[in-house]
Amino acid sequence: MVPQIDLCKDGPRCSRIVHGLWRLADWNKNPAEIRELIAGCLELGITTFDHADIYGDYTCESLFGGALADSGIDRSQIQLVTKCGIKLVSHNRPGHGIKCYDTSTAHIVASVESSLKSLRVDFIDLLLIHRPDPLMDPHQVNEAFVALRDSGKVRHFGVSNFLPSQFEMLASKLDVPLVTNQIEYSVMCLDPHSDGSLDLCQRLDIRPMAWSPMGGGRLFHEDSDRARRLRDVLGRIGRQFGGASMDQVALAWLLAHPARFVPVLGTGRLSRIRRAVEVLGLSLSRDQWFEIWCASTGHDVP
Repeated sequence: MVPQIDLCKDGPRCSRIVHGLWRLADWNKNPAEIRELIAGCLELGITTFDHADIYGDYTCESLFGGALADSGIDRSQIQLVTKCGIKLVSHNRPGHGIKCYDTSTAHIVASVESSLKSLRVDFIDLLLIHRPDPLMDPHQVNEAFVALRDSGKVRHFGVSNFLPSQFEMLASKLDVPLVTNQIEYSVMCLDPHSDGSLDLCQRLDIRPMAWSPMGGGRLFHEDSDRARRLRDVLGRIGRQFGGASMDQVALAWLLAHPARFVPVLGTGRLSRIRRAVEVLGLSLSRDQWFEIWCASTGHDVP
């Protein structure tokens, strides 16, 4: 059973593993199947669901919201995460003339209002700015965050894909705390080790969220020296654990980091979600962790 944890000392509570709905529109699930997926996650203790306004060309929140409304699931049983700040050119947003970022007060507030309507809920548990905006005015972001907090429409705030300097700049101008940074991290993406992201999260005692924790499928399908090295090592370590799959070992590697990552699983298959939950009982040795690290980098540590 997946436990509940705090993203930082002031909350929010969420499940140790999060279910991501990035590809919900691609899974071709009908409303009953989406309800089954939500219920299956809850049975496993996965109570936190990750969205963004743009997912599925602005359709995933509505698909999920309709299924949730018909499921009879109590809103208090789940936590909803969503993101805003990216504008896509889309027939669903005819006013958008170019793909760009927008973190103005008006856009953040309007995005939240739209997400609430699509998800059919009264509040968002955690709102993230989706990507750093080169025209970001932190005072406008603060104005939006404070208004959304005071109205009860958003309970907690964070960012996604921010470098440490960007995180610290924005945090220094806000009247509400940033509780997480959702970043790409996996055996195929080690950038957070070198760009300072993990150092900052550990210094501030906040848990980062990891998107694409399996490398977006590249780990299993990419024809590269790196992917082949990793598949060999992950398979061998999996056999040492009595037959753990490569994806389980890769997730165990991520969970072993002391930054206490919260992985966002982007699969619509309950069988794969169940396998991920089993990883919570799997502990890699330091030697095994570094074997995987070296396979990813292609060389021994200095």
